Amino acid sequence: MFDQSFITNAINRSAENSSDRRNFLRAAGVAGFGVGAAVFASGGPALAAEAAAVPAAAPSDASILNFALNLEYLEAEFYLRATTGSGLPDNLTTGTGTRGGVTGGRMVNFKTGIIKKYADEIAADEKAHVAFLRSALGSVAVSRPKINLDASFTAAALAAGLVKPGQKFDVYANEANFLFGAFIFEDVGVTAYKGAAPLISNKTFLEAAAGLLAVEAYHAGVIRSTLYALGIALPSVYTTAQAISDVRDAVDGRADLDQGIGNASRANLVPTDANGLAYSRSAAQVLNITYLNAAPVRSGGFFPAGVNGVINMSGANG
Repeated sequence: MFDQSFITNAINRSAENSSDRRNFLRAAGVAGFGVGAAVFASGGPALAAEAAAVPAAAPSDASILNFALNLEYLEAEFYLRATTGSGLPDNLTTGTGTRGGVTGGRMVNFKTGIIKKYADEIAADEKAHVAFLRSALGSVAVSRPKINLDASFTAAALAAGLVKPGQKFDVYANEANFLFGAFIFEDVGVTAYKGAAPLISNKTFLEAAAGLLAVEAYHAGVIRSTLYALGIALPSVYTTAQAISDVRDAVDGRADLDQGIGNASRANLVPTDANGLAYSRSAAQVLNITYLNAAPVRSGGFFPAGVNGVINMSGANG
């Protein structure tokens, strides 16, 4: 069983305010341990004392999940527009912070049936992730931030050397471009959840994050495998994927962690370290990539007005 101090600490880090702490307490079934009343009986001072025991630099679990929700909004909008021609319904975009619109995105003319089926499944998963996180966060869930699915992809392609200045990279023009766009996101999502896991103290939310990580890893595997298969007939796919990987590496820090999908002689479908483990990114590194900026900034790239929530600044990786 968990002792009272552990439960109190978990609750204090699991929401932004006292009413949501109580909601999370009930949702997690903590009252069944017989400590719920004792946690709240002493009122505000006791909660404040417990919160003070948490290092100031440690973000709350709700802040971490809200950061993840921003990324899920981006992925859901990208995939839904590619597969259905429209994005998230309005009732899945409201919340705290400034709600933004989505620029760009349209249905892809998929020519390969199996790729369309992959895309449909991933789109449904990402929509479900948004709904799940919003439900778990309740009244503290952030709204969808402003998202750019047009100029951001061109900026990323320009940085990767895939287009020249003045040219546009249309990620929705064909299924190959769509897969390259998906490749940008999926590996980032996996490393983001991996990096966040040690920061989550509430075991219920940690389990949920692990479930999200597993699904994002499956998605990344599908995208990487599909791209690799395309490269058999068109080897330039391998160099394009490597160029995208190099851009992510260039903005997220000095360590050379990111990996392409391999080449004609050797596949690299599962990017791991020397121990066969997936690597991690901090929230700041993730924002370096989504903001398309190696400097510490609060907006740019796919999030032209920044993300919602307290975790919103990229790192100093230039």
